[in-house]
Amino acid sequence: MRAIITILIVLFLSITVCSQQNKYFDAPFGGGIGYAPGWYIPNLDPVNFEMNNIGMPELSTSGFYSSGIAGFIYIGFIKHLRVGGMGFSGSTSSTQKIGDANREVLYKLGGGGVTIEYTLPFVKDFGVSVGATIGAGTMTVNIFSSNGDFNWENIWDFGEAEASSVNTVMNNNFWMFTPTLNLDWPVYRFVVLRLGVGYQLTFGDEWTADNDQPLQNVPSDLNGNAFFIQSGIFIGFFSF
Repeated sequence: MRAIITILIVLFLSITVCSQQNKYFDAPFGGGIGYAPGWYIPNLDPVNFEMNNIGMPELSTSGFYSSGIAGFIYIGFIKHLRVGGMGFSGSTSSTQKIGDANREVLYKLGGGGVTIEYTLPFVKDFGVSVGATIGAGTMTVNIFSSNGDFNWENIWDFGEAEASSVNTVMNNNFWMFTPTLNLDWPVYRFVVLRLGVGYQLTFGDEWTADNDQPLQNVPSDLNGNAFFIQSGIFIGFFSF
């Protein structure tokens, strides 16, 4: 992530200098970096099916909040084309207490990649861009059950730990291709607000459990595919 930010800053400074020449004023130029929150809506039905079987409240199917960072620059020598990077992470959970047992199921989704977008040339004064993100991500399902009886010695005694606590971590690592549509509105020459939508398509996924052991028989519809709404506030230099 630090490398992506450094590259974006260097490229942004280069574009800012070059954009002072009149030949760049007939197309958008500039770039910036900022905070990019979102709302992801993956398919949680396979997880909720299992939670119903054990009598736990379902995870919300209306989606969950994600937090992220993103940045972009117009490359200049190809009009209306901009490149950048992004990363995000979000989660949702459900808890239940039965007797001495504290149960929790935690679902997490995160990823990042390179963004490539084209700003529609017939739209003036603000940017409407179509493009995609190409990258990788991870989906995690954590299952916890504990009676709260912990001490330092028992944690290192696997027999005692198993008697008081159960924790299984299931990971799904994947590649992703994410078509997006974004609207960027410059409220000031150095500040832009964003609103957009996209759909995350995943492939090449691989399931593991706990210490990277292969996990078999996972429902095929439990994956990182997700519709999302994104927003953002960017600081930099912009001209649409």
